[in-house]
Amino acid sequence: MTRTDIPAAWDERTTLTSFLDYVRATVHAKCEGVSEGHARSAPLPGSPLMTMSGLVNHLRWVEYSWMQVRLLGEEDQGPWTDEDPDREMRIAVDMPLAQILEEYEAQCAGYRELVASLDLDTVAKEAIRDGTHVTLRWILHHLIEETARHNGHLDILREMADGVTGD
Repeated sequence: MTRTDIPAAWDERTTLTSFLDYVRATVHAKCEGVSEGHARSAPLPGSPLMTMSGLVNHLRWVEYSWMQVRLLGEEDQGPWTDEDPDREMRIAVDMPLAQILEEYEAQCAGYRELVASLDLDTVAKEAIRDGTHVTLRWILHHLIEETARHNGHLDILREMADGVTGD
C-alpha cells in the first residue's frame, strides 16, 4: 500500500481524498508487524478499551457510520448498542488484527468509489446531534481528523508495546 500525502492533482476533491487515504494507510503502517498479543493489550490503566485492535475496528465502524448511516441514510447495523456504545472496540480483541485491517481496507475501497460518485456538496440524509445536515465535504474533513487523531493513539500504543516508532 502506497502512503503519500501529496495529491496527484491539486483540486479540492483530490486533496481531500489523498489525505484521507494517507491517514488510512498510516493505520496499516502503525499496525505492521505487531504481535496479536500487543494488538489486543490495553496498557493504559484509565483506558481499558484502548487497544490497537480496538482502535482499528473503531475507525472501520466510524467510516461506516458516517458514510452509510449519516450520508446515505441507511439503517444503522453497527455493533454498538445502547447498553454498550463502545462495543466495536470491545469485540475487536476477539478478532485477528489482520482480519480487522482487511475488512477496514475493503470497506475503504468501497467508500472511495462512493465518494468519487458524489458531489462534495452532497448533503447527508441523517442529521448530526444539533440537527445539522452536513455535506460530504464536511464528512471527509471529519474522517481525516478522526483517523489522524487515532493514528496518534496507535503510535503511542505501538511504542509502548514493542518500541517501534516511525511516521
